[in-house]
Amino acid sequence: MLLGEIFQVALQAIRANKLRSFLTMLGIIIGVGAVITMVALGSGAQKAVQARLEALGPTLLSIYPGQSFRGGIAIDFGQRVSLTVDDADSLAAYARHVKAVVPELTRNQQIKRGGTNANVNIVGTTPNYPAVKNFTVTAGRMFTAGEDEGRRRLAVLGSAIPDMFNANPAGMIGQEIQIRGIPFEIIGVLSSKGSAAGFGNPDEQILIPLQTARYRIMGTDRLRTITVDAASVSQMTLTMIEIERVLRREHKIRPGGENDFQIRNQSDILATFQDTAKTFTYLLAGIATVSLIVGGIGIMNIMLVSVTERTREIGVRKALGATRFNILFQFLVEALVLCLAGGVIGILLGSFGAVALSRLAHWNTSINLLAIVVAFFFSALVGLFFGIWPARRAAALDPIVALRYE
Repeated sequence: MLLGEIFQVALQAIRANKLRSFLTMLGIIIGVGAVITMVALGSGAQKAVQARLEALGPTLLSIYPGQSFRGGIAIDFGQRVSLTVDDADSLAAYARHVKAVVPELTRNQQIKRGGTNANVNIVGTTPNYPAVKNFTVTAGRMFTAGEDEGRRRLAVLGSAIPDMFNANPAGMIGQEIQIRGIPFEIIGVLSSKGSAAGFGNPDEQILIPLQTARYRIMGTDRLRTITVDAASVSQMTLTMIEIERVLRREHKIRPGGENDFQIRNQSDILATFQDTAKTFTYLLAGIATVSLIVGGIGIMNIMLVSVTERTREIGVRKALGATRFNILFQFLVEALVLCLAGGVIGILLGSFGAVALSRLAHWNTSINLLAIVVAFFFSALVGLFFGIWPARRAAALDPIVALRYE
């Protein structure tokens, strides 16, 4: 038999049983489609984390209150040492490799405008907050240092706040909003950042002057966090050492004593999230690969049934001069065509699924070309691997026995 004739006979056998061929391909279709979609979700999550890192800024350090230790034993929460406004002032004054310091006095408070109420994060901070946190003021303006010192009742809204009140962001400038029953004048609206797992939603917050928050709203100088912008990425380690030195002196911690504060690098935190997302991508892709193997087993099963059904046909072909190689190659072609066709359909469905999840569910997805290529060749490998045994069984049939088979 000529090579072209072998291909023609193999394709005719597939077309003769269209429904069975489709059901045989279904395992491969589901497996390849699942691999493409799962890898797209994982890649999208990694890119979202990377975008979040760029949005936060790679030179940012966050300082949080920590537990106080005595004799290696943590003191209870009620005696927990806190960061204060004086700590932030000391860092700005004495840490030479620090470019900017942003104290954040944070607490959830009830806000009201008209007949609508909401509970959001109120952040008492300094005028350099947008610049350090990589925000822009899309409407209005940010409060000034003089207004902060004067304890003015001014508010700059996160981008999601106007949506809570079904209002136009620019139209809210100059209007009042009540925070804890106290009226504040809205002077600005921030740009949108978007939420991320583990970071909350920075768009659902309201910025007010630090001194206003300290004396009019919250009645405390204990900060939730201090954000520090290092001079450069190369000086991050040196900046962390300086921060530790200044805060240990401010908190009067003796040499050898445990720190009662924590310094966290945004890059390290987000790198951990990125590694986690990558691990889940591999895990999900591995689970989806199982579907490919199950599909391959299904193809082997159907091909074995096909060999049994076409025993007399194989005997006739051998009687007419077909060699063992011709029969072996014919059945291998059938298995490969089923797998490759299933792979192509699976790639299309997987890509469509990734796009649909992105547009309808608003999940971050990124179709990975390498995943498509690997899934396609893996489907071919499955067809080759699981098609060899049925093909060899068909090629090994004795022509006389095959012709007598009923």
